[in-house]
Amino acid sequence: MSRDEIFEKIQTVLDDALGVDEDEVTPNASLTADLGAESIDFLDIVFRIEKTFDIKIPQGELFPEGLTENPEWVADGNLTDAGLAMLKERMGHVDFDAIENGDRNVSKIADSITVDSLVNFVEMKLGS
Repeated sequence: MSRDEIFEKIQTVLDDALGVDEDEVTPNASLTADLGAESIDFLDIVFRIEKTFDIKIPQGELFPEGLTENPEWVADGNLTDAGLAMLKERMGHVDFDAIENGDRNVSKIADSITVDSLVNFVEMKLGS
């Protein structure tokens, strides 16, 4: 499956899950900041991606979980160097440059997850 085909299917997934127009679903659109996804929506997105691409996504693989409970990863509401390293290792499909070079508030993590991140993730899953 080509990257363009994956992108088109992700557009449909997000249109169905979030009720957004497909033209709003651009590669750089943040799921939270631009498309209005909330934490409950992430479960629906995972389910729809699994069904659409016939893949299994273990809990916490696509979106981070339990991050704020670990004091090695988050201190005073900000991502630590260890936390950033962990995210980059576990979530290679997401570009964390904005967090690495700017605001490390944990609320910004979700903003880093873009449509392109989902395409990267599916591409990796289908390739393995």
